[in-house]
Amino acid sequence: MRLIISFLFLLVLNTSVAQQKKELTEQEYVALQNKIRFSINNDFNLGLKYVGEMLQSTNDKHLAFANGAASYLYQLKNDIPKSDQKYALALSYLKKIPESGEKTKVHSYLYNYRGLTEWQRGNFSKALESYQEGIKLSTKIGDVIQIVKFKSNIALLNEVIGNYQLSIKILRQNANFLDENENIYDKEQFENSKSNMYTNLGNSYEGYYMKNQTKTYLLDSAEFFYKKAITYSEKYIINKMTSKLSLGNVYLMKKDTKSAEKVYYDVIYYSIQNNNKGYFLTANYNLGDLYYSMKKYDKALIFLKRVDSISLKNKTLDNSFFKSNYIQAKIYNLKDEPELAYKHSKIYLDEYEKYENKLRDEAVEINYKLGVENLGDEMLAIQEKYKYEVFWNKALKVFYVLLVIGIVFLLVKNIRDKNKAHKKMNALIEEFKANLEKKEQAPAPQIIAEIEVEAPELEDVTFKKENANLTIDEAKENKIVEKLLALEEKLEYLNADFTLSYVAKKVKTNTTYLSYIVNKRFGKSFGEYSNELKINYVINQMITNHLYRKYSTQAIAESVGFKNAVSFAKSFRKRTGVSPAQFANNI
Repeated sequence: MRLIISFLFLLVLNTSVAQQKKELTEQEYVALQNKIRFSINNDFNLGLKYVGEMLQSTNDKHLAFANGAASYLYQLKNDIPKSDQKYALALSYLKKIPESGEKTKVHSYLYNYRGLTEWQRGNFSKALESYQEGIKLSTKIGDVIQIVKFKSNIALLNEVIGNYQLSIKILRQNANFLDENENIYDKEQFENSKSNMYTNLGNSYEGYYMKNQTKTYLLDSAEFFYKKAITYSEKYIINKMTSKLSLGNVYLMKKDTKSAEKVYYDVIYYSIQNNNKGYFLTANYNLGDLYYSMKKYDKALIFLKRVDSISLKNKTLDNSFFKSNYIQAKIYNLKDEPELAYKHSKIYLDEYEKYENKLRDEAVEINYKLGVENLGDEMLAIQEKYKYEVFWNKALKVFYVLLVIGIVFLLVKNIRDKNKAHKKMNALIEEFKANLEKKEQAPAPQIIAEIEVEAPELEDVTFKKENANLTIDEAKENKIVEKLLALEEKLEYLNADFTLSYVAKKVKTNTTYLSYIVNKRFGKSFGEYSNELKINYVINQMITNHLYRKYSTQAIAESVGFKNAVSFAKSFRKRTGVSPAQFANNI
């Protein structure tokens, strides 16, 4: 009897569980989508709860989206295995969806989540590839909202590698699009997009200022956009804390310590309220740094020690921990407490070095040991085998001599090649520094208004039999050159469509005249002129921005409008004498 009752109970339980699985309506699906997206700027666990609700659906489209979103949420929680597992599941459900516009849309969403995940892992090149593929799909179905998201993410990648002007340009275009097309968004979507857009614009202007600290107006722009972001972030606490922390940093750079102090305390309050340990740690470090700059050393130590305590407890030895020990060492040195000064300086130097170089050092050490051990085993075997055979001993000696000579020859050649590369690189660096100084000293270029230059019809131009002899009014020629320089200033040459016909249209002339003027004024063909601008831009970025050097040749080529890595590498070698990778490594 008990067995029958147990069986019936299990049957009822299984039936009730099975009945929980049902296909969501389109309205329920869209509502859950929005809740998941908004939770990413709010509460990761809440986002996973909404994902769980969507996973109750039987629709493959819903399951693909839910698993894609979950993959990014788990990445934000630093659970990489779970993140990869969820993304693989998302792709498996995507395959089951019949070919349609809806499948394309879901696929573009998955590319977005994958790009964000790769970004979190520091794989910027892979992130860019995902965004570019996503844009192709979104363009195919005319999903402008998703295209704006992808463009914003690409703008942020440009910010990370130091292309602040390009980042600002893209984000401003997107901000204008949002304002002009508010009607295609619902209220929450619009506010969330605005919150993200203004936070990102503030970051870009702040980063641009850090690179050009004489341009104080950039700091004013950063402050303006952070404040705008805060007004749109009432529902998005992560964005709110990010913008407030950044605003505090701006105040600190402006020497407004009172405002900076208030903002940092606000972040501590919000982080406690939302149980966010990361922002709590950063805000405490910022307050310690603030009080150190105000020479309130005892007060600074309270916050810096809190940073150490939290970091050690959570085993999160990040930049806040290292910088905290750096400042503590300086404080104890000023307070004439050498033992404590030594203790914290040692933590900073030892741990920071380990943190930065751990993977590289381990790889070098392991490879070195493997190489030495293999070589040692091989030599022992040879010695044992030919121990008493004079002939082979002599042969080995000759071999060793030749090996040493070969190694010495290769070392000398390598040193000479490196010296040659370094000389050329140093000359390039000096050239770019000199150009930069000239630019800074020169008056700001005036962007002229779009004045139409009417080029004569081709039949009005006289040609000699062998050499074309074009004549053009000097004033008109100067206007065309001014417009060309204005396009350079706007970095138009980074676009893939920066062709002779495109530029001719921009400066209101025909291709024949434009080609003639470029050849006359710059002493080169238009193609050579365009390539030189792109290559000079890449060289400047590699010299001034260490993150840019980590990009693959393909990614760099695409960032400056080359169609493929081969033609870019060829142009780069022609200009510098070395490949892009060699140039980056030598720097």
